[in-house]
Amino acid sequence: MLAASIGKTFVAATVLSLTQDEILNLDDTVSDWLSHEPWINRLEYADSITLKHLLQHSAGVSNHVDDENFIEDFAKHWSDASFGQNPTILIHYILDDSPLFDPGEAWSYSDTGYILLGLVVEAATGNTYYEEVTNRVIQPLGLNSTSPSNQRDLNDLAAGYMSRANQFGLPTKTVLENGQMAWNPGIEWTGGGLISNSTDLALWGKILFEGRAMRGAYMDQLLEGIPVSPDDPNTTFGLGVAIRRIGPMGEWYSHGGWIPGYTSSLRYYPRYKIAIAFQINTDIGIVDDSTDLYDKMASRLEDLAIHFVSR
Repeated sequence: MLAASIGKTFVAATVLSLTQDEILNLDDTVSDWLSHEPWINRLEYADSITLKHLLQHSAGVSNHVDDENFIEDFAKHWSDASFGQNPTILIHYILDDSPLFDPGEAWSYSDTGYILLGLVVEAATGNTYYEEVTNRVIQPLGLNSTSPSNQRDLNDLAAGYMSRANQFGLPTKTVLENGQMAWNPGIEWTGGGLISNSTDLALWGKILFEGRAMRGAYMDQLLEGIPVSPDDPNTTFGLGVAIRRIGPMGEWYSHGGWIPGYTSSLRYYPRYKIAIAFQINTDIGIVDDSTDLYDKMASRLEDLAIHFVSR
């Protein structure tokens, strides 16, 4: 299934790998790498927003996915296979927006921030993001059921289902009779951008959060988090990962994912060295929180894990 925003954990790992090779530095700014872009002066604080800010969602960058113009355009053009394939088009939805806050001063989830990271990776390496994530993460770690979701033809993709009332006016089934997706998932790019299964995602979580995803030490950087809300002191966000201090199994690291027709979850419990992942091929009732199915699945899998480790 489409792994949706769990793909952001792969973006974070790719950036960290590039810092180990001294190609990137977490303190590099957007302007350091994207000054050649004609729109860079329309992105306020471009010379102050660092890669670390983008990875932590602390850059103050708006989220194009929530922009009314983007929603309207996607609703009009989703059947056009080329719509959104140029990532810079996505950036344009937030240009000239006032920052949500000064970089590093607060937290706000932004897919657009991760699109900027993808552009930085490509500018720094001269390769596509998908070449970098495949060569640095996916292939070396043997994640054989994980690959880019950058085209409408995706091998073995399970069909996803959504409500007729979905905000983009998409068909209720993601896959057409010829096996193609009805719309091009490549529009997500480094906001997620991968197809995977629960086995690979659980394996990925265990490798990543046990410090084995690359040769050098990186866990301190990965888990250096900022508060997501002054009302929730027990949750911080590191580099592409939420860190929750309390739960039935103690502290846990996680990332979820939603893309029309699919929802997913990845969680890791360091006390027990257990990773749990699941995917659901629908977002009906989940995207609008009208069902507790998602939370119920996570809770029951936790119960199974507790039973397993207590044996």
